[in-house]
Amino acid sequence: MMVAARLAAVSRWVRPGQAPAVGGAPGPGMGPAMDWKIELVAIPVTDVDRAKSFYVDQAGFHADHDHQVSESLRFVQLTPPGSACSIVLGTGVTDMAPGSQRGVQAVVADVAAAREQLLANGVAAGEVDVQPWGSFVSFSDPDGNTWTLQQLPQWR
Repeated sequence: MMVAARLAAVSRWVRPGQAPAVGGAPGPGMGPAMDWKIELVAIPVTDVDRAKSFYVDQAGFHADHDHQVSESLRFVQLTPPGSACSIVLGTGVTDMAPGSQRGVQAVVADVAAAREQLLANGVAAGEVDVQPWGSFVSFSDPDGNTWTLQQLPQWR
């Protein structure tokens, strides 16, 4: 197949400016490429009110809603500042053990300033870890669920 014809065939599977996947098209049974946006991540906790207070009052998340659906289901949705993805805590929302969520990562513009904000709000945050691929700070919620904040490097 000529290069121009191959590129034309692949272009319907990717967004303008996006490189095609290896092989040029989605896998078997896949239709045209579409965005898959992560919207909600469950954070398993032991005490919903304590966790909500931590995330809102200390970590600076926005309280979107808190709804007691039934006696066995409470749904608390919180969103980090500027994020399109929220977290959910509550009762009956996940079967993960409290404190078992590891490695949730958020990108911030200034990781040192974010660390200072966490410290000022009583959150134990690690030192800034500078790597070629970004700068990082980690912290945990009261149950031990871990978070990493990343500041992307200035790409040259």
